[in-house]
Amino acid sequence: MEDTGPILPERLKRRAAVLRTIRAFFDRRGFTEVETPVRIPAPANEAFLEPPPSGDAWLRTSPELHMKRLLAHGSGPIYQIGPCFRAGERGRRHNPEFTLLEWYRPNETIDALYADVADLVSEVLGRPLVPRVFSVAETYRRVAGWDPLEAWDEDRFDLDMALKIEPALPQEGLVYLTDYPAPAAALARLSPADPRVAERFEAYLDGMEIANGYGELVDAAEQRARFEATRAMREARGLPVYPLDEPFLRDLPAMPPTAGIALGIDRLVMAACGTREIADVRAFCEC
Repeated sequence: MEDTGPILPERLKRRAAVLRTIRAFFDRRGFTEVETPVRIPAPANEAFLEPPPSGDAWLRTSPELHMKRLLAHGSGPIYQIGPCFRAGERGRRHNPEFTLLEWYRPNETIDALYADVADLVSEVLGRPLVPRVFSVAETYRRVAGWDPLEAWDEDRFDLDMALKIEPALPQEGLVYLTDYPAPAAALARLSPADPRVAERFEAYLDGMEIANGYGELVDAAEQRARFEATRAMREARGLPVYPLDEPFLRDLPAMPPTAGIALGIDRLVMAACGTREIADVRAFCEC
């Protein structure tokens, strides 16, 4: 692991300006900024995210589960900016520690997030952006030659996403990839129009994935079943299996219908600074 050293002062100042813009954006819209634990007893069981261990607990990969518990207890619209961690993620666009912005709109649909992302990114970059929208199924049929809604294959889906789909998306401007297959969205509700599809989209800025949004699942029994299925898959592949977050599952039925999204601060600052290297925008970076 190499410490890249401090970043240039002008980029440090630009990062601070981006954070001020983000906070002002949400404050104007009536959101409450919150803080939730970084060291947690039970991470979300997701297919290929690895939380670093911390004694008898783990460092969070996302503040999602605790933020949803706040929503269940009547917090109203909330956002959080803070550190998250993912073991084994290191490279030009990845660092084991990174900064995540996450926000939730209770009693709103995923459509509100489409507008939020476009408005926020436009404000940060100082230029208007109109997103181009592509559905997952249509894009896979056109670019990869198969339809993941008709014949789901997780390994093939992930490989084609990295090697075929993302390189084929427009590499300038803001792009939304929408309507993910249900198995590819462990914490999203299913579309009432087509149960094969989950209410999930990813946002790309200048060819780089920056955000992942959901119409959130609030059915505790369904969420437990999905977590258990993921645990079984991870065990079969020889991956670590994590305990279930029982307080989260206990509180989930009280959570209102909600739209929620996570956006990578480091990548947004990279776009604002015109760089493709995460080490250029973090005060210190292990690459």
